[in-house]
Amino acid sequence: MSTQTLNSIASKELYVQYDWYRNTFPPVIQQSCDEFFLPGIKFAMIGISKNINALMDKDSYFVTKIRIDKQYDMFFRSSEKAISLILDRALGKPNRSFNLNRMTDLEAKIITSFNDYMFNMASKLLSPPPPTELRRTNFDVIHLTFIIKDTEEPKFGKFIVSLPAALLNPANITSKGEKFDNTTFKTSTIDAKIKIGSTKFSMYDLKNLDTEDIVIFDNSNTKKMTLVIDDYEKEIKLNPNLGLITPVDDNNGGNNMGANNLWDSIEVEMNAEFDAVKITLGELKSIEDGMVVDLTSIYDNKVTLKVEDKTIARGELVIINDRYGVKISEVVAQQKGGAEPVAAASDEFSGSESFAAGEPAVAAEEEIPAADQQDEEFDYSDFELDDEDI
Repeated sequence: MSTQTLNSIASKELYVQYDWYRNTFPPVIQQSCDEFFLPGIKFAMIGISKNINALMDKDSYFVTKIRIDKQYDMFFRSSEKAISLILDRALGKPNRSFNLNRMTDLEAKIITSFNDYMFNMASKLLSPPPPTELRRTNFDVIHLTFIIKDTEEPKFGKFIVSLPAALLNPANITSKGEKFDNTTFKTSTIDAKIKIGSTKFSMYDLKNLDTEDIVIFDNSNTKKMTLVIDDYEKEIKLNPNLGLITPVDDNNGGNNMGANNLWDSIEVEMNAEFDAVKITLGELKSIEDGMVVDLTSIYDNKVTLKVEDKTIARGELVIINDRYGVKISEVVAQQKGGAEPVAAASDEFSGSESFAAGEPAVAAEEEIPAADQQDEEFDYSDFELDDEDI
């Protein structure tokens, strides 16, 4: 890990000290601004860091360095937008937009005087410098980053106060009670998918798939399935209640006997998964610990068959010997060209006609369920071959 990354985001002591910095310095910084300019500018601390490069980005800054003693300094950095906001409050809105490179002596004196006033108040929060000499090469600084806002207008800027770490005595966060018990959420549920298995399926069998057909999944086992939560996958060791499943005889389907050309013989991978189910965090923890889980409730759910994440059909789970199968109850995908054509418009409406935006010219014969709209239907043309490819 680079020093830059370590100092900017991986310093553990800053994590446990954040509350001390937030409760100590922001009230004093806000008080300084209210007393110097009158109320109207809001300071909000958004972070602490040991790496100034991660904070300054590409903004231009006006920097004031104030000596604490011969070993220590305090820095105040105001972004161009922050200075513009402050000067608008102090001098009124100018006829020109503020440019840090064309800053006048009066404008610079106002910002410097404000930083001096803030230093006098903030330095009271520092510990006395140690009597021992400290080499400048070991000089360690903590940067407090603030967003400042005009309370009356939508104007924002960035303000950074840099403090010598050796003069700070931050307190760490300590637990005030019992530690958090994660068992509280054992009954909370999350959405999960459960993959049943997969199999190779020819294009001939795929385009001739019909209701009441049974698809057997060669890559499946009645004693296990795969749990999927986002990008996380975990094999589930099942203790299924086989009484919920009706065993059927193997119908020896999918033997490609009807395939008579190269396109029909192409094999694609078909996957089977249950519709989204709810699983408790307690069950998930049990799975992580390697326990056998009883998920018999999922067997009442519909099974979706997919090719390349596109829904092909839906059905019910069955068992063929020691493999899972699906008895088709609905075929979602249609063979290319097999759908009934939409009736042509009558002569009465054959001329040009305007429609309101979003209004269909011809009403659909049947409304598509919302669940189907989310799944992209399978297009057999994805697998068509040109003559030169055969």
